[in-house]
Amino acid sequence: TPEKMMELSQVVKDLIKREDIDGIVITHGTDTLEETAFFLDLHIFSTKPIVIAGAMRNGSELGYDGPSNLASSICTVISEQAKNKGVLVVMNNEVNAASEVTKTHTLSLDTFKSLEFGPLGIVDNDEVIFYRSIVKHHHIDTDSIEENVYLVKTYAGMDSSLIDFCVDNGAKGIVIEAMGRGNIPPMMVQGLENAISKGVKIVLVSRCPMGRVLDSYGYDGGGKKLRDLGVIFGGSLNGQKARVKLMLALSATNDFDEVKEIFEKEYYTK
Repeated sequence: TPEKMMELSQVVKDLIKREDIDGIVITHGTDTLEETAFFLDLHIFSTKPIVIAGAMRNGSELGYDGPSNLASSICTVISEQAKNKGVLVVMNNEVNAASEVTKTHTLSLDTFKSLEFGPLGIVDNDEVIFYRSIVKHHHIDTDSIEENVYLVKTYAGMDSSLIDFCVDNGAKGIVIEAMGRGNIPPMMVQGLENAISKGVKIVLVSRCPMGRVLDSYGYDGGGKKLRDLGVIFGGSLNGQKARVKLMLALSATNDFDEVKEIFEKEYYTK
């Protein structure tokens, strides 16, 4: 849960300050691993490496990958090259950035991938080798977490029912997984107008696995219309990560312009 993520983050923050600790490895179940990793990446500012690892097979299965992933994580954490790269996810001998990686397959050992940009590096012969770094890195400093944030995925013919439900239940923020470049069915627009009028922050991402949202289309429900309404664009984040970021953003500020800057400053120039 987001509350548990915050508790974990505080534990890591306390440990990472110690001079006798060079880095931290966290073992985690794979279903929500990317959300916890991204939460920590946004919430913790440290030059020391922080790695999250999991396993796709359990200890009773042939080819159990837990020990291998743990060993690769330790090799990564003790590397000087792993510093200043934020939180990393190490599995299947690949090193991925928490801000980019996602679980892509229900079963495969190589399920965690950075679909758009590829891994930061690999672990080979007990040595981590980095091929690229992270250019943009955002942090949100807060001691609390706003959990009343919803994630809604769009579909053909969708209306405002789910949006209205979220608003009626006291939503502080809603992430919309829109279609394509960032468009929704026109029947959803009224619900977004109502939500925004009541101060609910709306963040738009795409249900496509790659690519950022943009105000390319001007029809009723198109990205241009949504931006004019006051919808915040979430770049190339997927829905679950955008929700994590919005929860942290709303715990730090309820000001629309400040929330908008948190999401858009690094990815949009206008």
